[in-house]
Amino acid sequence: MIFITGGTGLIGSHLLVELTKENNHITAIYRDSKKIKTVRQVFDFYLGKESERCFSLIKWVVCDILNSVELEEAMKNHSVVYHCAATVSFKRKDYTKMMRTNRTGTEHIVNLCLDLNVEKLCYVSSTAAVGNKDIPSDVEITEKGVWEKTDETSGYSISKYSAEKEVWRGIEEGLNAVIVNPSVVIGAGDWNESSLVIFRTIENGLKFYSPGANAFVDARDVAKIMIELVQTDITNERFLCIGENLSFQSLFIAIADHLGKKRPKHKVSPLLMGIAWRLATFWAAITLRSPAITKSSARSAFNVSKFSNRKIKEAIKFEFTPIEKAVENAVAYRNFERRS
Repeated sequence: MIFITGGTGLIGSHLLVELTKENNHITAIYRDSKKIKTVRQVFDFYLGKESERCFSLIKWVVCDILNSVELEEAMKNHSVVYHCAATVSFKRKDYTKMMRTNRTGTEHIVNLCLDLNVEKLCYVSSTAAVGNKDIPSDVEITEKGVWEKTDETSGYSISKYSAEKEVWRGIEEGLNAVIVNPSVVIGAGDWNESSLVIFRTIENGLKFYSPGANAFVDARDVAKIMIELVQTDITNERFLCIGENLSFQSLFIAIADHLGKKRPKHKVSPLLMGIAWRLATFWAAITLRSPAITKSSARSAFNVSKFSNRKIKEAIKFEFTPIEKAVENAVAYRNFERRS
């Protein structure tokens, strides 16, 4: 039996699709039942007539990973665990929530994997937990990058690095585990959440682009890599999951083109971005809503980060989907969702 946390998220939903295609029986925990509807739509999008049969292989259990008693009851009698659940935010007010969900939640998962003699754990970390100390911006970061906390380190990065340390602690105590570190994930999912928000922003009309760059990956690729790593003898390793390193301008243009929208053509300056995040924070305080732009996200828009995918490609001979195809797939899902 397979146990999955975060099954209603972007990576988790794609993982469920891939696992059920192989007729695996799965227990997936959730907190918000409304998000299960999105997962079902993702199944319909990818699997068509096989959707209902594959979806029926999932046993949905309401459970909070911060409740260790509740979690233990749900995890019993499972041989493989995929831990995808996480809180992603760049807002300062969400720091405590992220540390609880990402670090403490992972601590609970690791402890129970050890106590229940789980055969293998696959943990979804992030490139945010991979260090780039003393690495020039034109050099690709690898799994060996040294992580160091600075004044500019985001709360999300701290929480994911701390969570990953819990997995490494479990490995030292005898746990059989692998870690994947995806970059910015693109796939079929809710455009109001995670990295897919940029699609909605561009659809609504975006005139500006930032001069930064980052790594991106197709959600389908991350799911396939996770499954393959669990099925191999590979253990006690971490793997960057990187489709392509792209400038934000190139990504925004690809999204705009597939949406049939005007391309963002004005490069935003650090001064303008600084004003924007301050105004967003001020407006959020007045309206009692979360700011659309934070200081942390504004800073990352100007960073140039490049990551290597050599290790995973050599380990399992994996070939990544071009990001252009990932964008096309995300837009196709949005159109499918609107027709449903």
